[in-house]
Amino acid sequence: MAGSGNNRRFTGSRRAQAAAEQGRNHEVRKGTGGRLLRYIWERNKLRLTVVFFGIIVSAVASTIATFFLQQLIDDCIVPGIELGMDAVWGKLMRMLTIMGCIYILGTLGFFAYTRIMASVTQGTLKKLRDDMFDKMQTLPVRFFDTNAHGDIMSTYTNDTDAIRMLIGQSIPSLFQASLSVLAVLCMMLYYSIWLTIIVAVFCVLMIFVTRKLGGISARYMIRQQQSLASEEGFVEEMISGLRVVKVFNHEEENREKFKELNEALFHDGSVANRYGNILMPVLGNLGNLLYVVIAVVGGLMVFGGVNNIGFSGMGLVTAGMIISFLSMARNLSQTIGQVSMQVPMIAMGIAGADRIFRLMDREPEEDQGHITLVRCERDAEGNIVETDRHTEMWAWKDDQKLTEDGKPTYTVLAGDVRLKDVTFGYTPEKTVIHGVSLFAKPGQKIAFVGATGAGKTTITNLINRFYDIGEGTITYDGIDVKDIKKPDLRRSMGVVLQDVNLFTGTVMENIRYGNLEATDEECIAAAKLANAHGFITRLSNGYDTVLTGNGSELSQGQRQLLSIARAAVADPPVMVLDEATSSIDTRTESLVQAGMDNLMKGRTVFVIAHRLSTVRNSNAIMVMDHGRIIERGDHDELLAQKGTYYQLYTGAFELD
Repeated sequence: MAGSGNNRRFTGSRRAQAAAEQGRNHEVRKGTGGRLLRYIWERNKLRLTVVFFGIIVSAVASTIATFFLQQLIDDCIVPGIELGMDAVWGKLMRMLTIMGCIYILGTLGFFAYTRIMASVTQGTLKKLRDDMFDKMQTLPVRFFDTNAHGDIMSTYTNDTDAIRMLIGQSIPSLFQASLSVLAVLCMMLYYSIWLTIIVAVFCVLMIFVTRKLGGISARYMIRQQQSLASEEGFVEEMISGLRVVKVFNHEEENREKFKELNEALFHDGSVANRYGNILMPVLGNLGNLLYVVIAVVGGLMVFGGVNNIGFSGMGLVTAGMIISFLSMARNLSQTIGQVSMQVPMIAMGIAGADRIFRLMDREPEEDQGHITLVRCERDAEGNIVETDRHTEMWAWKDDQKLTEDGKPTYTVLAGDVRLKDVTFGYTPEKTVIHGVSLFAKPGQKIAFVGATGAGKTTITNLINRFYDIGEGTITYDGIDVKDIKKPDLRRSMGVVLQDVNLFTGTVMENIRYGNLEATDEECIAAAKLANAHGFITRLSNGYDTVLTGNGSELSQGQRQLLSIARAAVADPPVMVLDEATSSIDTRTESLVQAGMDNLMKGRTVFVIAHRLSTVRNSNAIMVMDHGRIIERGDHDELLAQKGTYYQLYTGAFELD
């Protein structure tokens, strides 16, 4: 049986791996880059305006400085050699002062926009993470059942980091480079159209190389990001299931599966970096070749007395013009090289934004309910009225169903739950609940027993609307649960699951999670009710003991006791106990059962249990098989029928 279960489990892993491979080849949606820019602009209009001006100042200052270099050589240095420096000293100092001021202005512009962009970048990332987390709280349980948790976590880490580089480095560099290239080309045309044509030919060649090599690098950068998310999802799954892995000695198989995922990540990363690392040297050598060609052609034009044509007019080519042109050509090639290095980063950032926006575009959990849960009390005339006081009485408030005097109607929360002809399937192709009907009157205890997969837990998930039914109706105090807002519906129910989740924090904080308004005294009372007070006081710091790693320092039974205490402090009228005592030893179970009996008094309780001893005192026991109720009645009635329940109770066969 263990081997069979493991085969099924790792078949699921292989399916997840196939899904991960499909994700690696997923195309980025069109318009993602524009959407990201709008997202940034809408929240930082003023600061980005200052950034744009800072980039313009920095780019223009760099270009104008090159223009002054030509004048410095032709108007100061060359005449100074012929006439002596005294003749041009004043003009030289003025030009050097102007150049110095221009460089200082450019430096200030660079400093201003980099400082502001750092703030814009971090602010955008914070907003993205806030929006993602807010969105995640609205997603249905189905989303988390069908997506690897590590893959989801990757959007908060790897994808946001890719966007950080895109916003903080790539976008400013691209904008500044575009301005610099435009300014340099205009300056080149001002000096010489002939030499500009040579530069333009090399620019086209550089752009072609960038598109080819940079495009391949960008494509594999995106795949690298997706491979990393798949690997992190697998690692997260293996860490959470480490004990299971060791129990069944699957370390070697997991090692091989990790190697496959890591090999895919290695391949994507190595190809991306291979082409990315080739790109810069190729462009650098093309820039060096351009430098040589300009020097040779320019030298021939100077010594040959070739007439020059530029926007400045016609005339002879001067040495200062060639030196300035060489400086601009070097600046241009370096700028194109810098832009080419940003292409993979831009692609990876846009891919990260696409993954984040896909999460944010997910349809939220549908909730068309309008009825809310409010505290209430009865006035002197016996009418139900809403109150802000901490009362024991709750009621369903319906704003759409009004009284004759136009006030909302109130229905006292009692805990009457009824299912009628309920049919449900997690997918349309496979129905798991078939026409189930049952009722639980206030204060009754309803138990579900049956083999694993019979649909017991599914029914409780339908009652609190983790999933919505396909057919039939579920009513709560006579109200269709679809008309009740989901948060209010779930607030009225306490749930104790078989798999306990404890959060990083103190024992007191974990108990108070069931009711954030509960006082310390109420939390301690809940712990005593669940018989957890004894072991808590023996912890190193009692109720102030900090739990980490899902309470790994506690035994499974102790963790379950805390879960029961957490449900007790919520003090709900309806309790759902899903295998609540399955992980507790027999001695502890007797203590917990006494506390649970006190907790269940006056409450409607749904119990799912394999230990039939825990359901003997139930008002009704539902025996389920393949999504259907095959027997129902109390303990004595079912024993008298000598059917499935009788065989389970007497040990004729065991729950599978």
